Amino acid sequence: MILVTVGTERYSFNRLMHWVDLLLQYRLIQEEVVVQYGSCTVLPSGVKVYQNLKTEQFIDLVHQANFVISHCGEGSLLLLEEMEKSYVLVPRSHKFKEHVDDHQIELAIALSQVGGSIAWSAGDLVQRLYSSQPTLLKTRSALATQILCQKLDTRFSSIHPTPDLTYAQSE
Repeated sequence: MILVTVGTERYSFNRLMHWVDLLLQYRLIQEEVVVQYGSCTVLPSGVKVYQNLKTEQFIDLVHQANFVISHCGEGSLLLLEEMEKSYVLVPRSHKFKEHVDDHQIELAIALSQVGGSIAWSAGDLVQRLYSSQPTLLKTRSALATQILCQKLDTRFSSIHPTPDLTYAQSE
């Protein structure tokens, strides 16, 4: 089974739904497909659909899936890595009114630079589905992980407080 998930954003991700529908029409996907569609107004034909799922239901579907096609959300990425699932991430775009900004594209660029599995087009999605290479970042080198972490730290500021050692001085 292939699980497709777009998260729970109030913005639709119809572009991904069109891609999945196209792959199904051309029989490039020949196994069961389950779609969590959130706010999408377009749904692929012949698939099992859920608008939203409780966390336990979602995790159960991820466990059952042979492959996951997901929006490029940080939470989804972390869950898929933790569960060691093969996946491809598709970033939402502000240009297509799929999100408030392009942070998913920025994350996808950083991930792709260290070998992350990203689909920028329907053709990329087909390539990732049929790729024999593992999609988990865990399989990448420690250097790649370090580079990714540095890029993320540069792009997204930390909330970790800088220690102020002045209070520790004795009077």
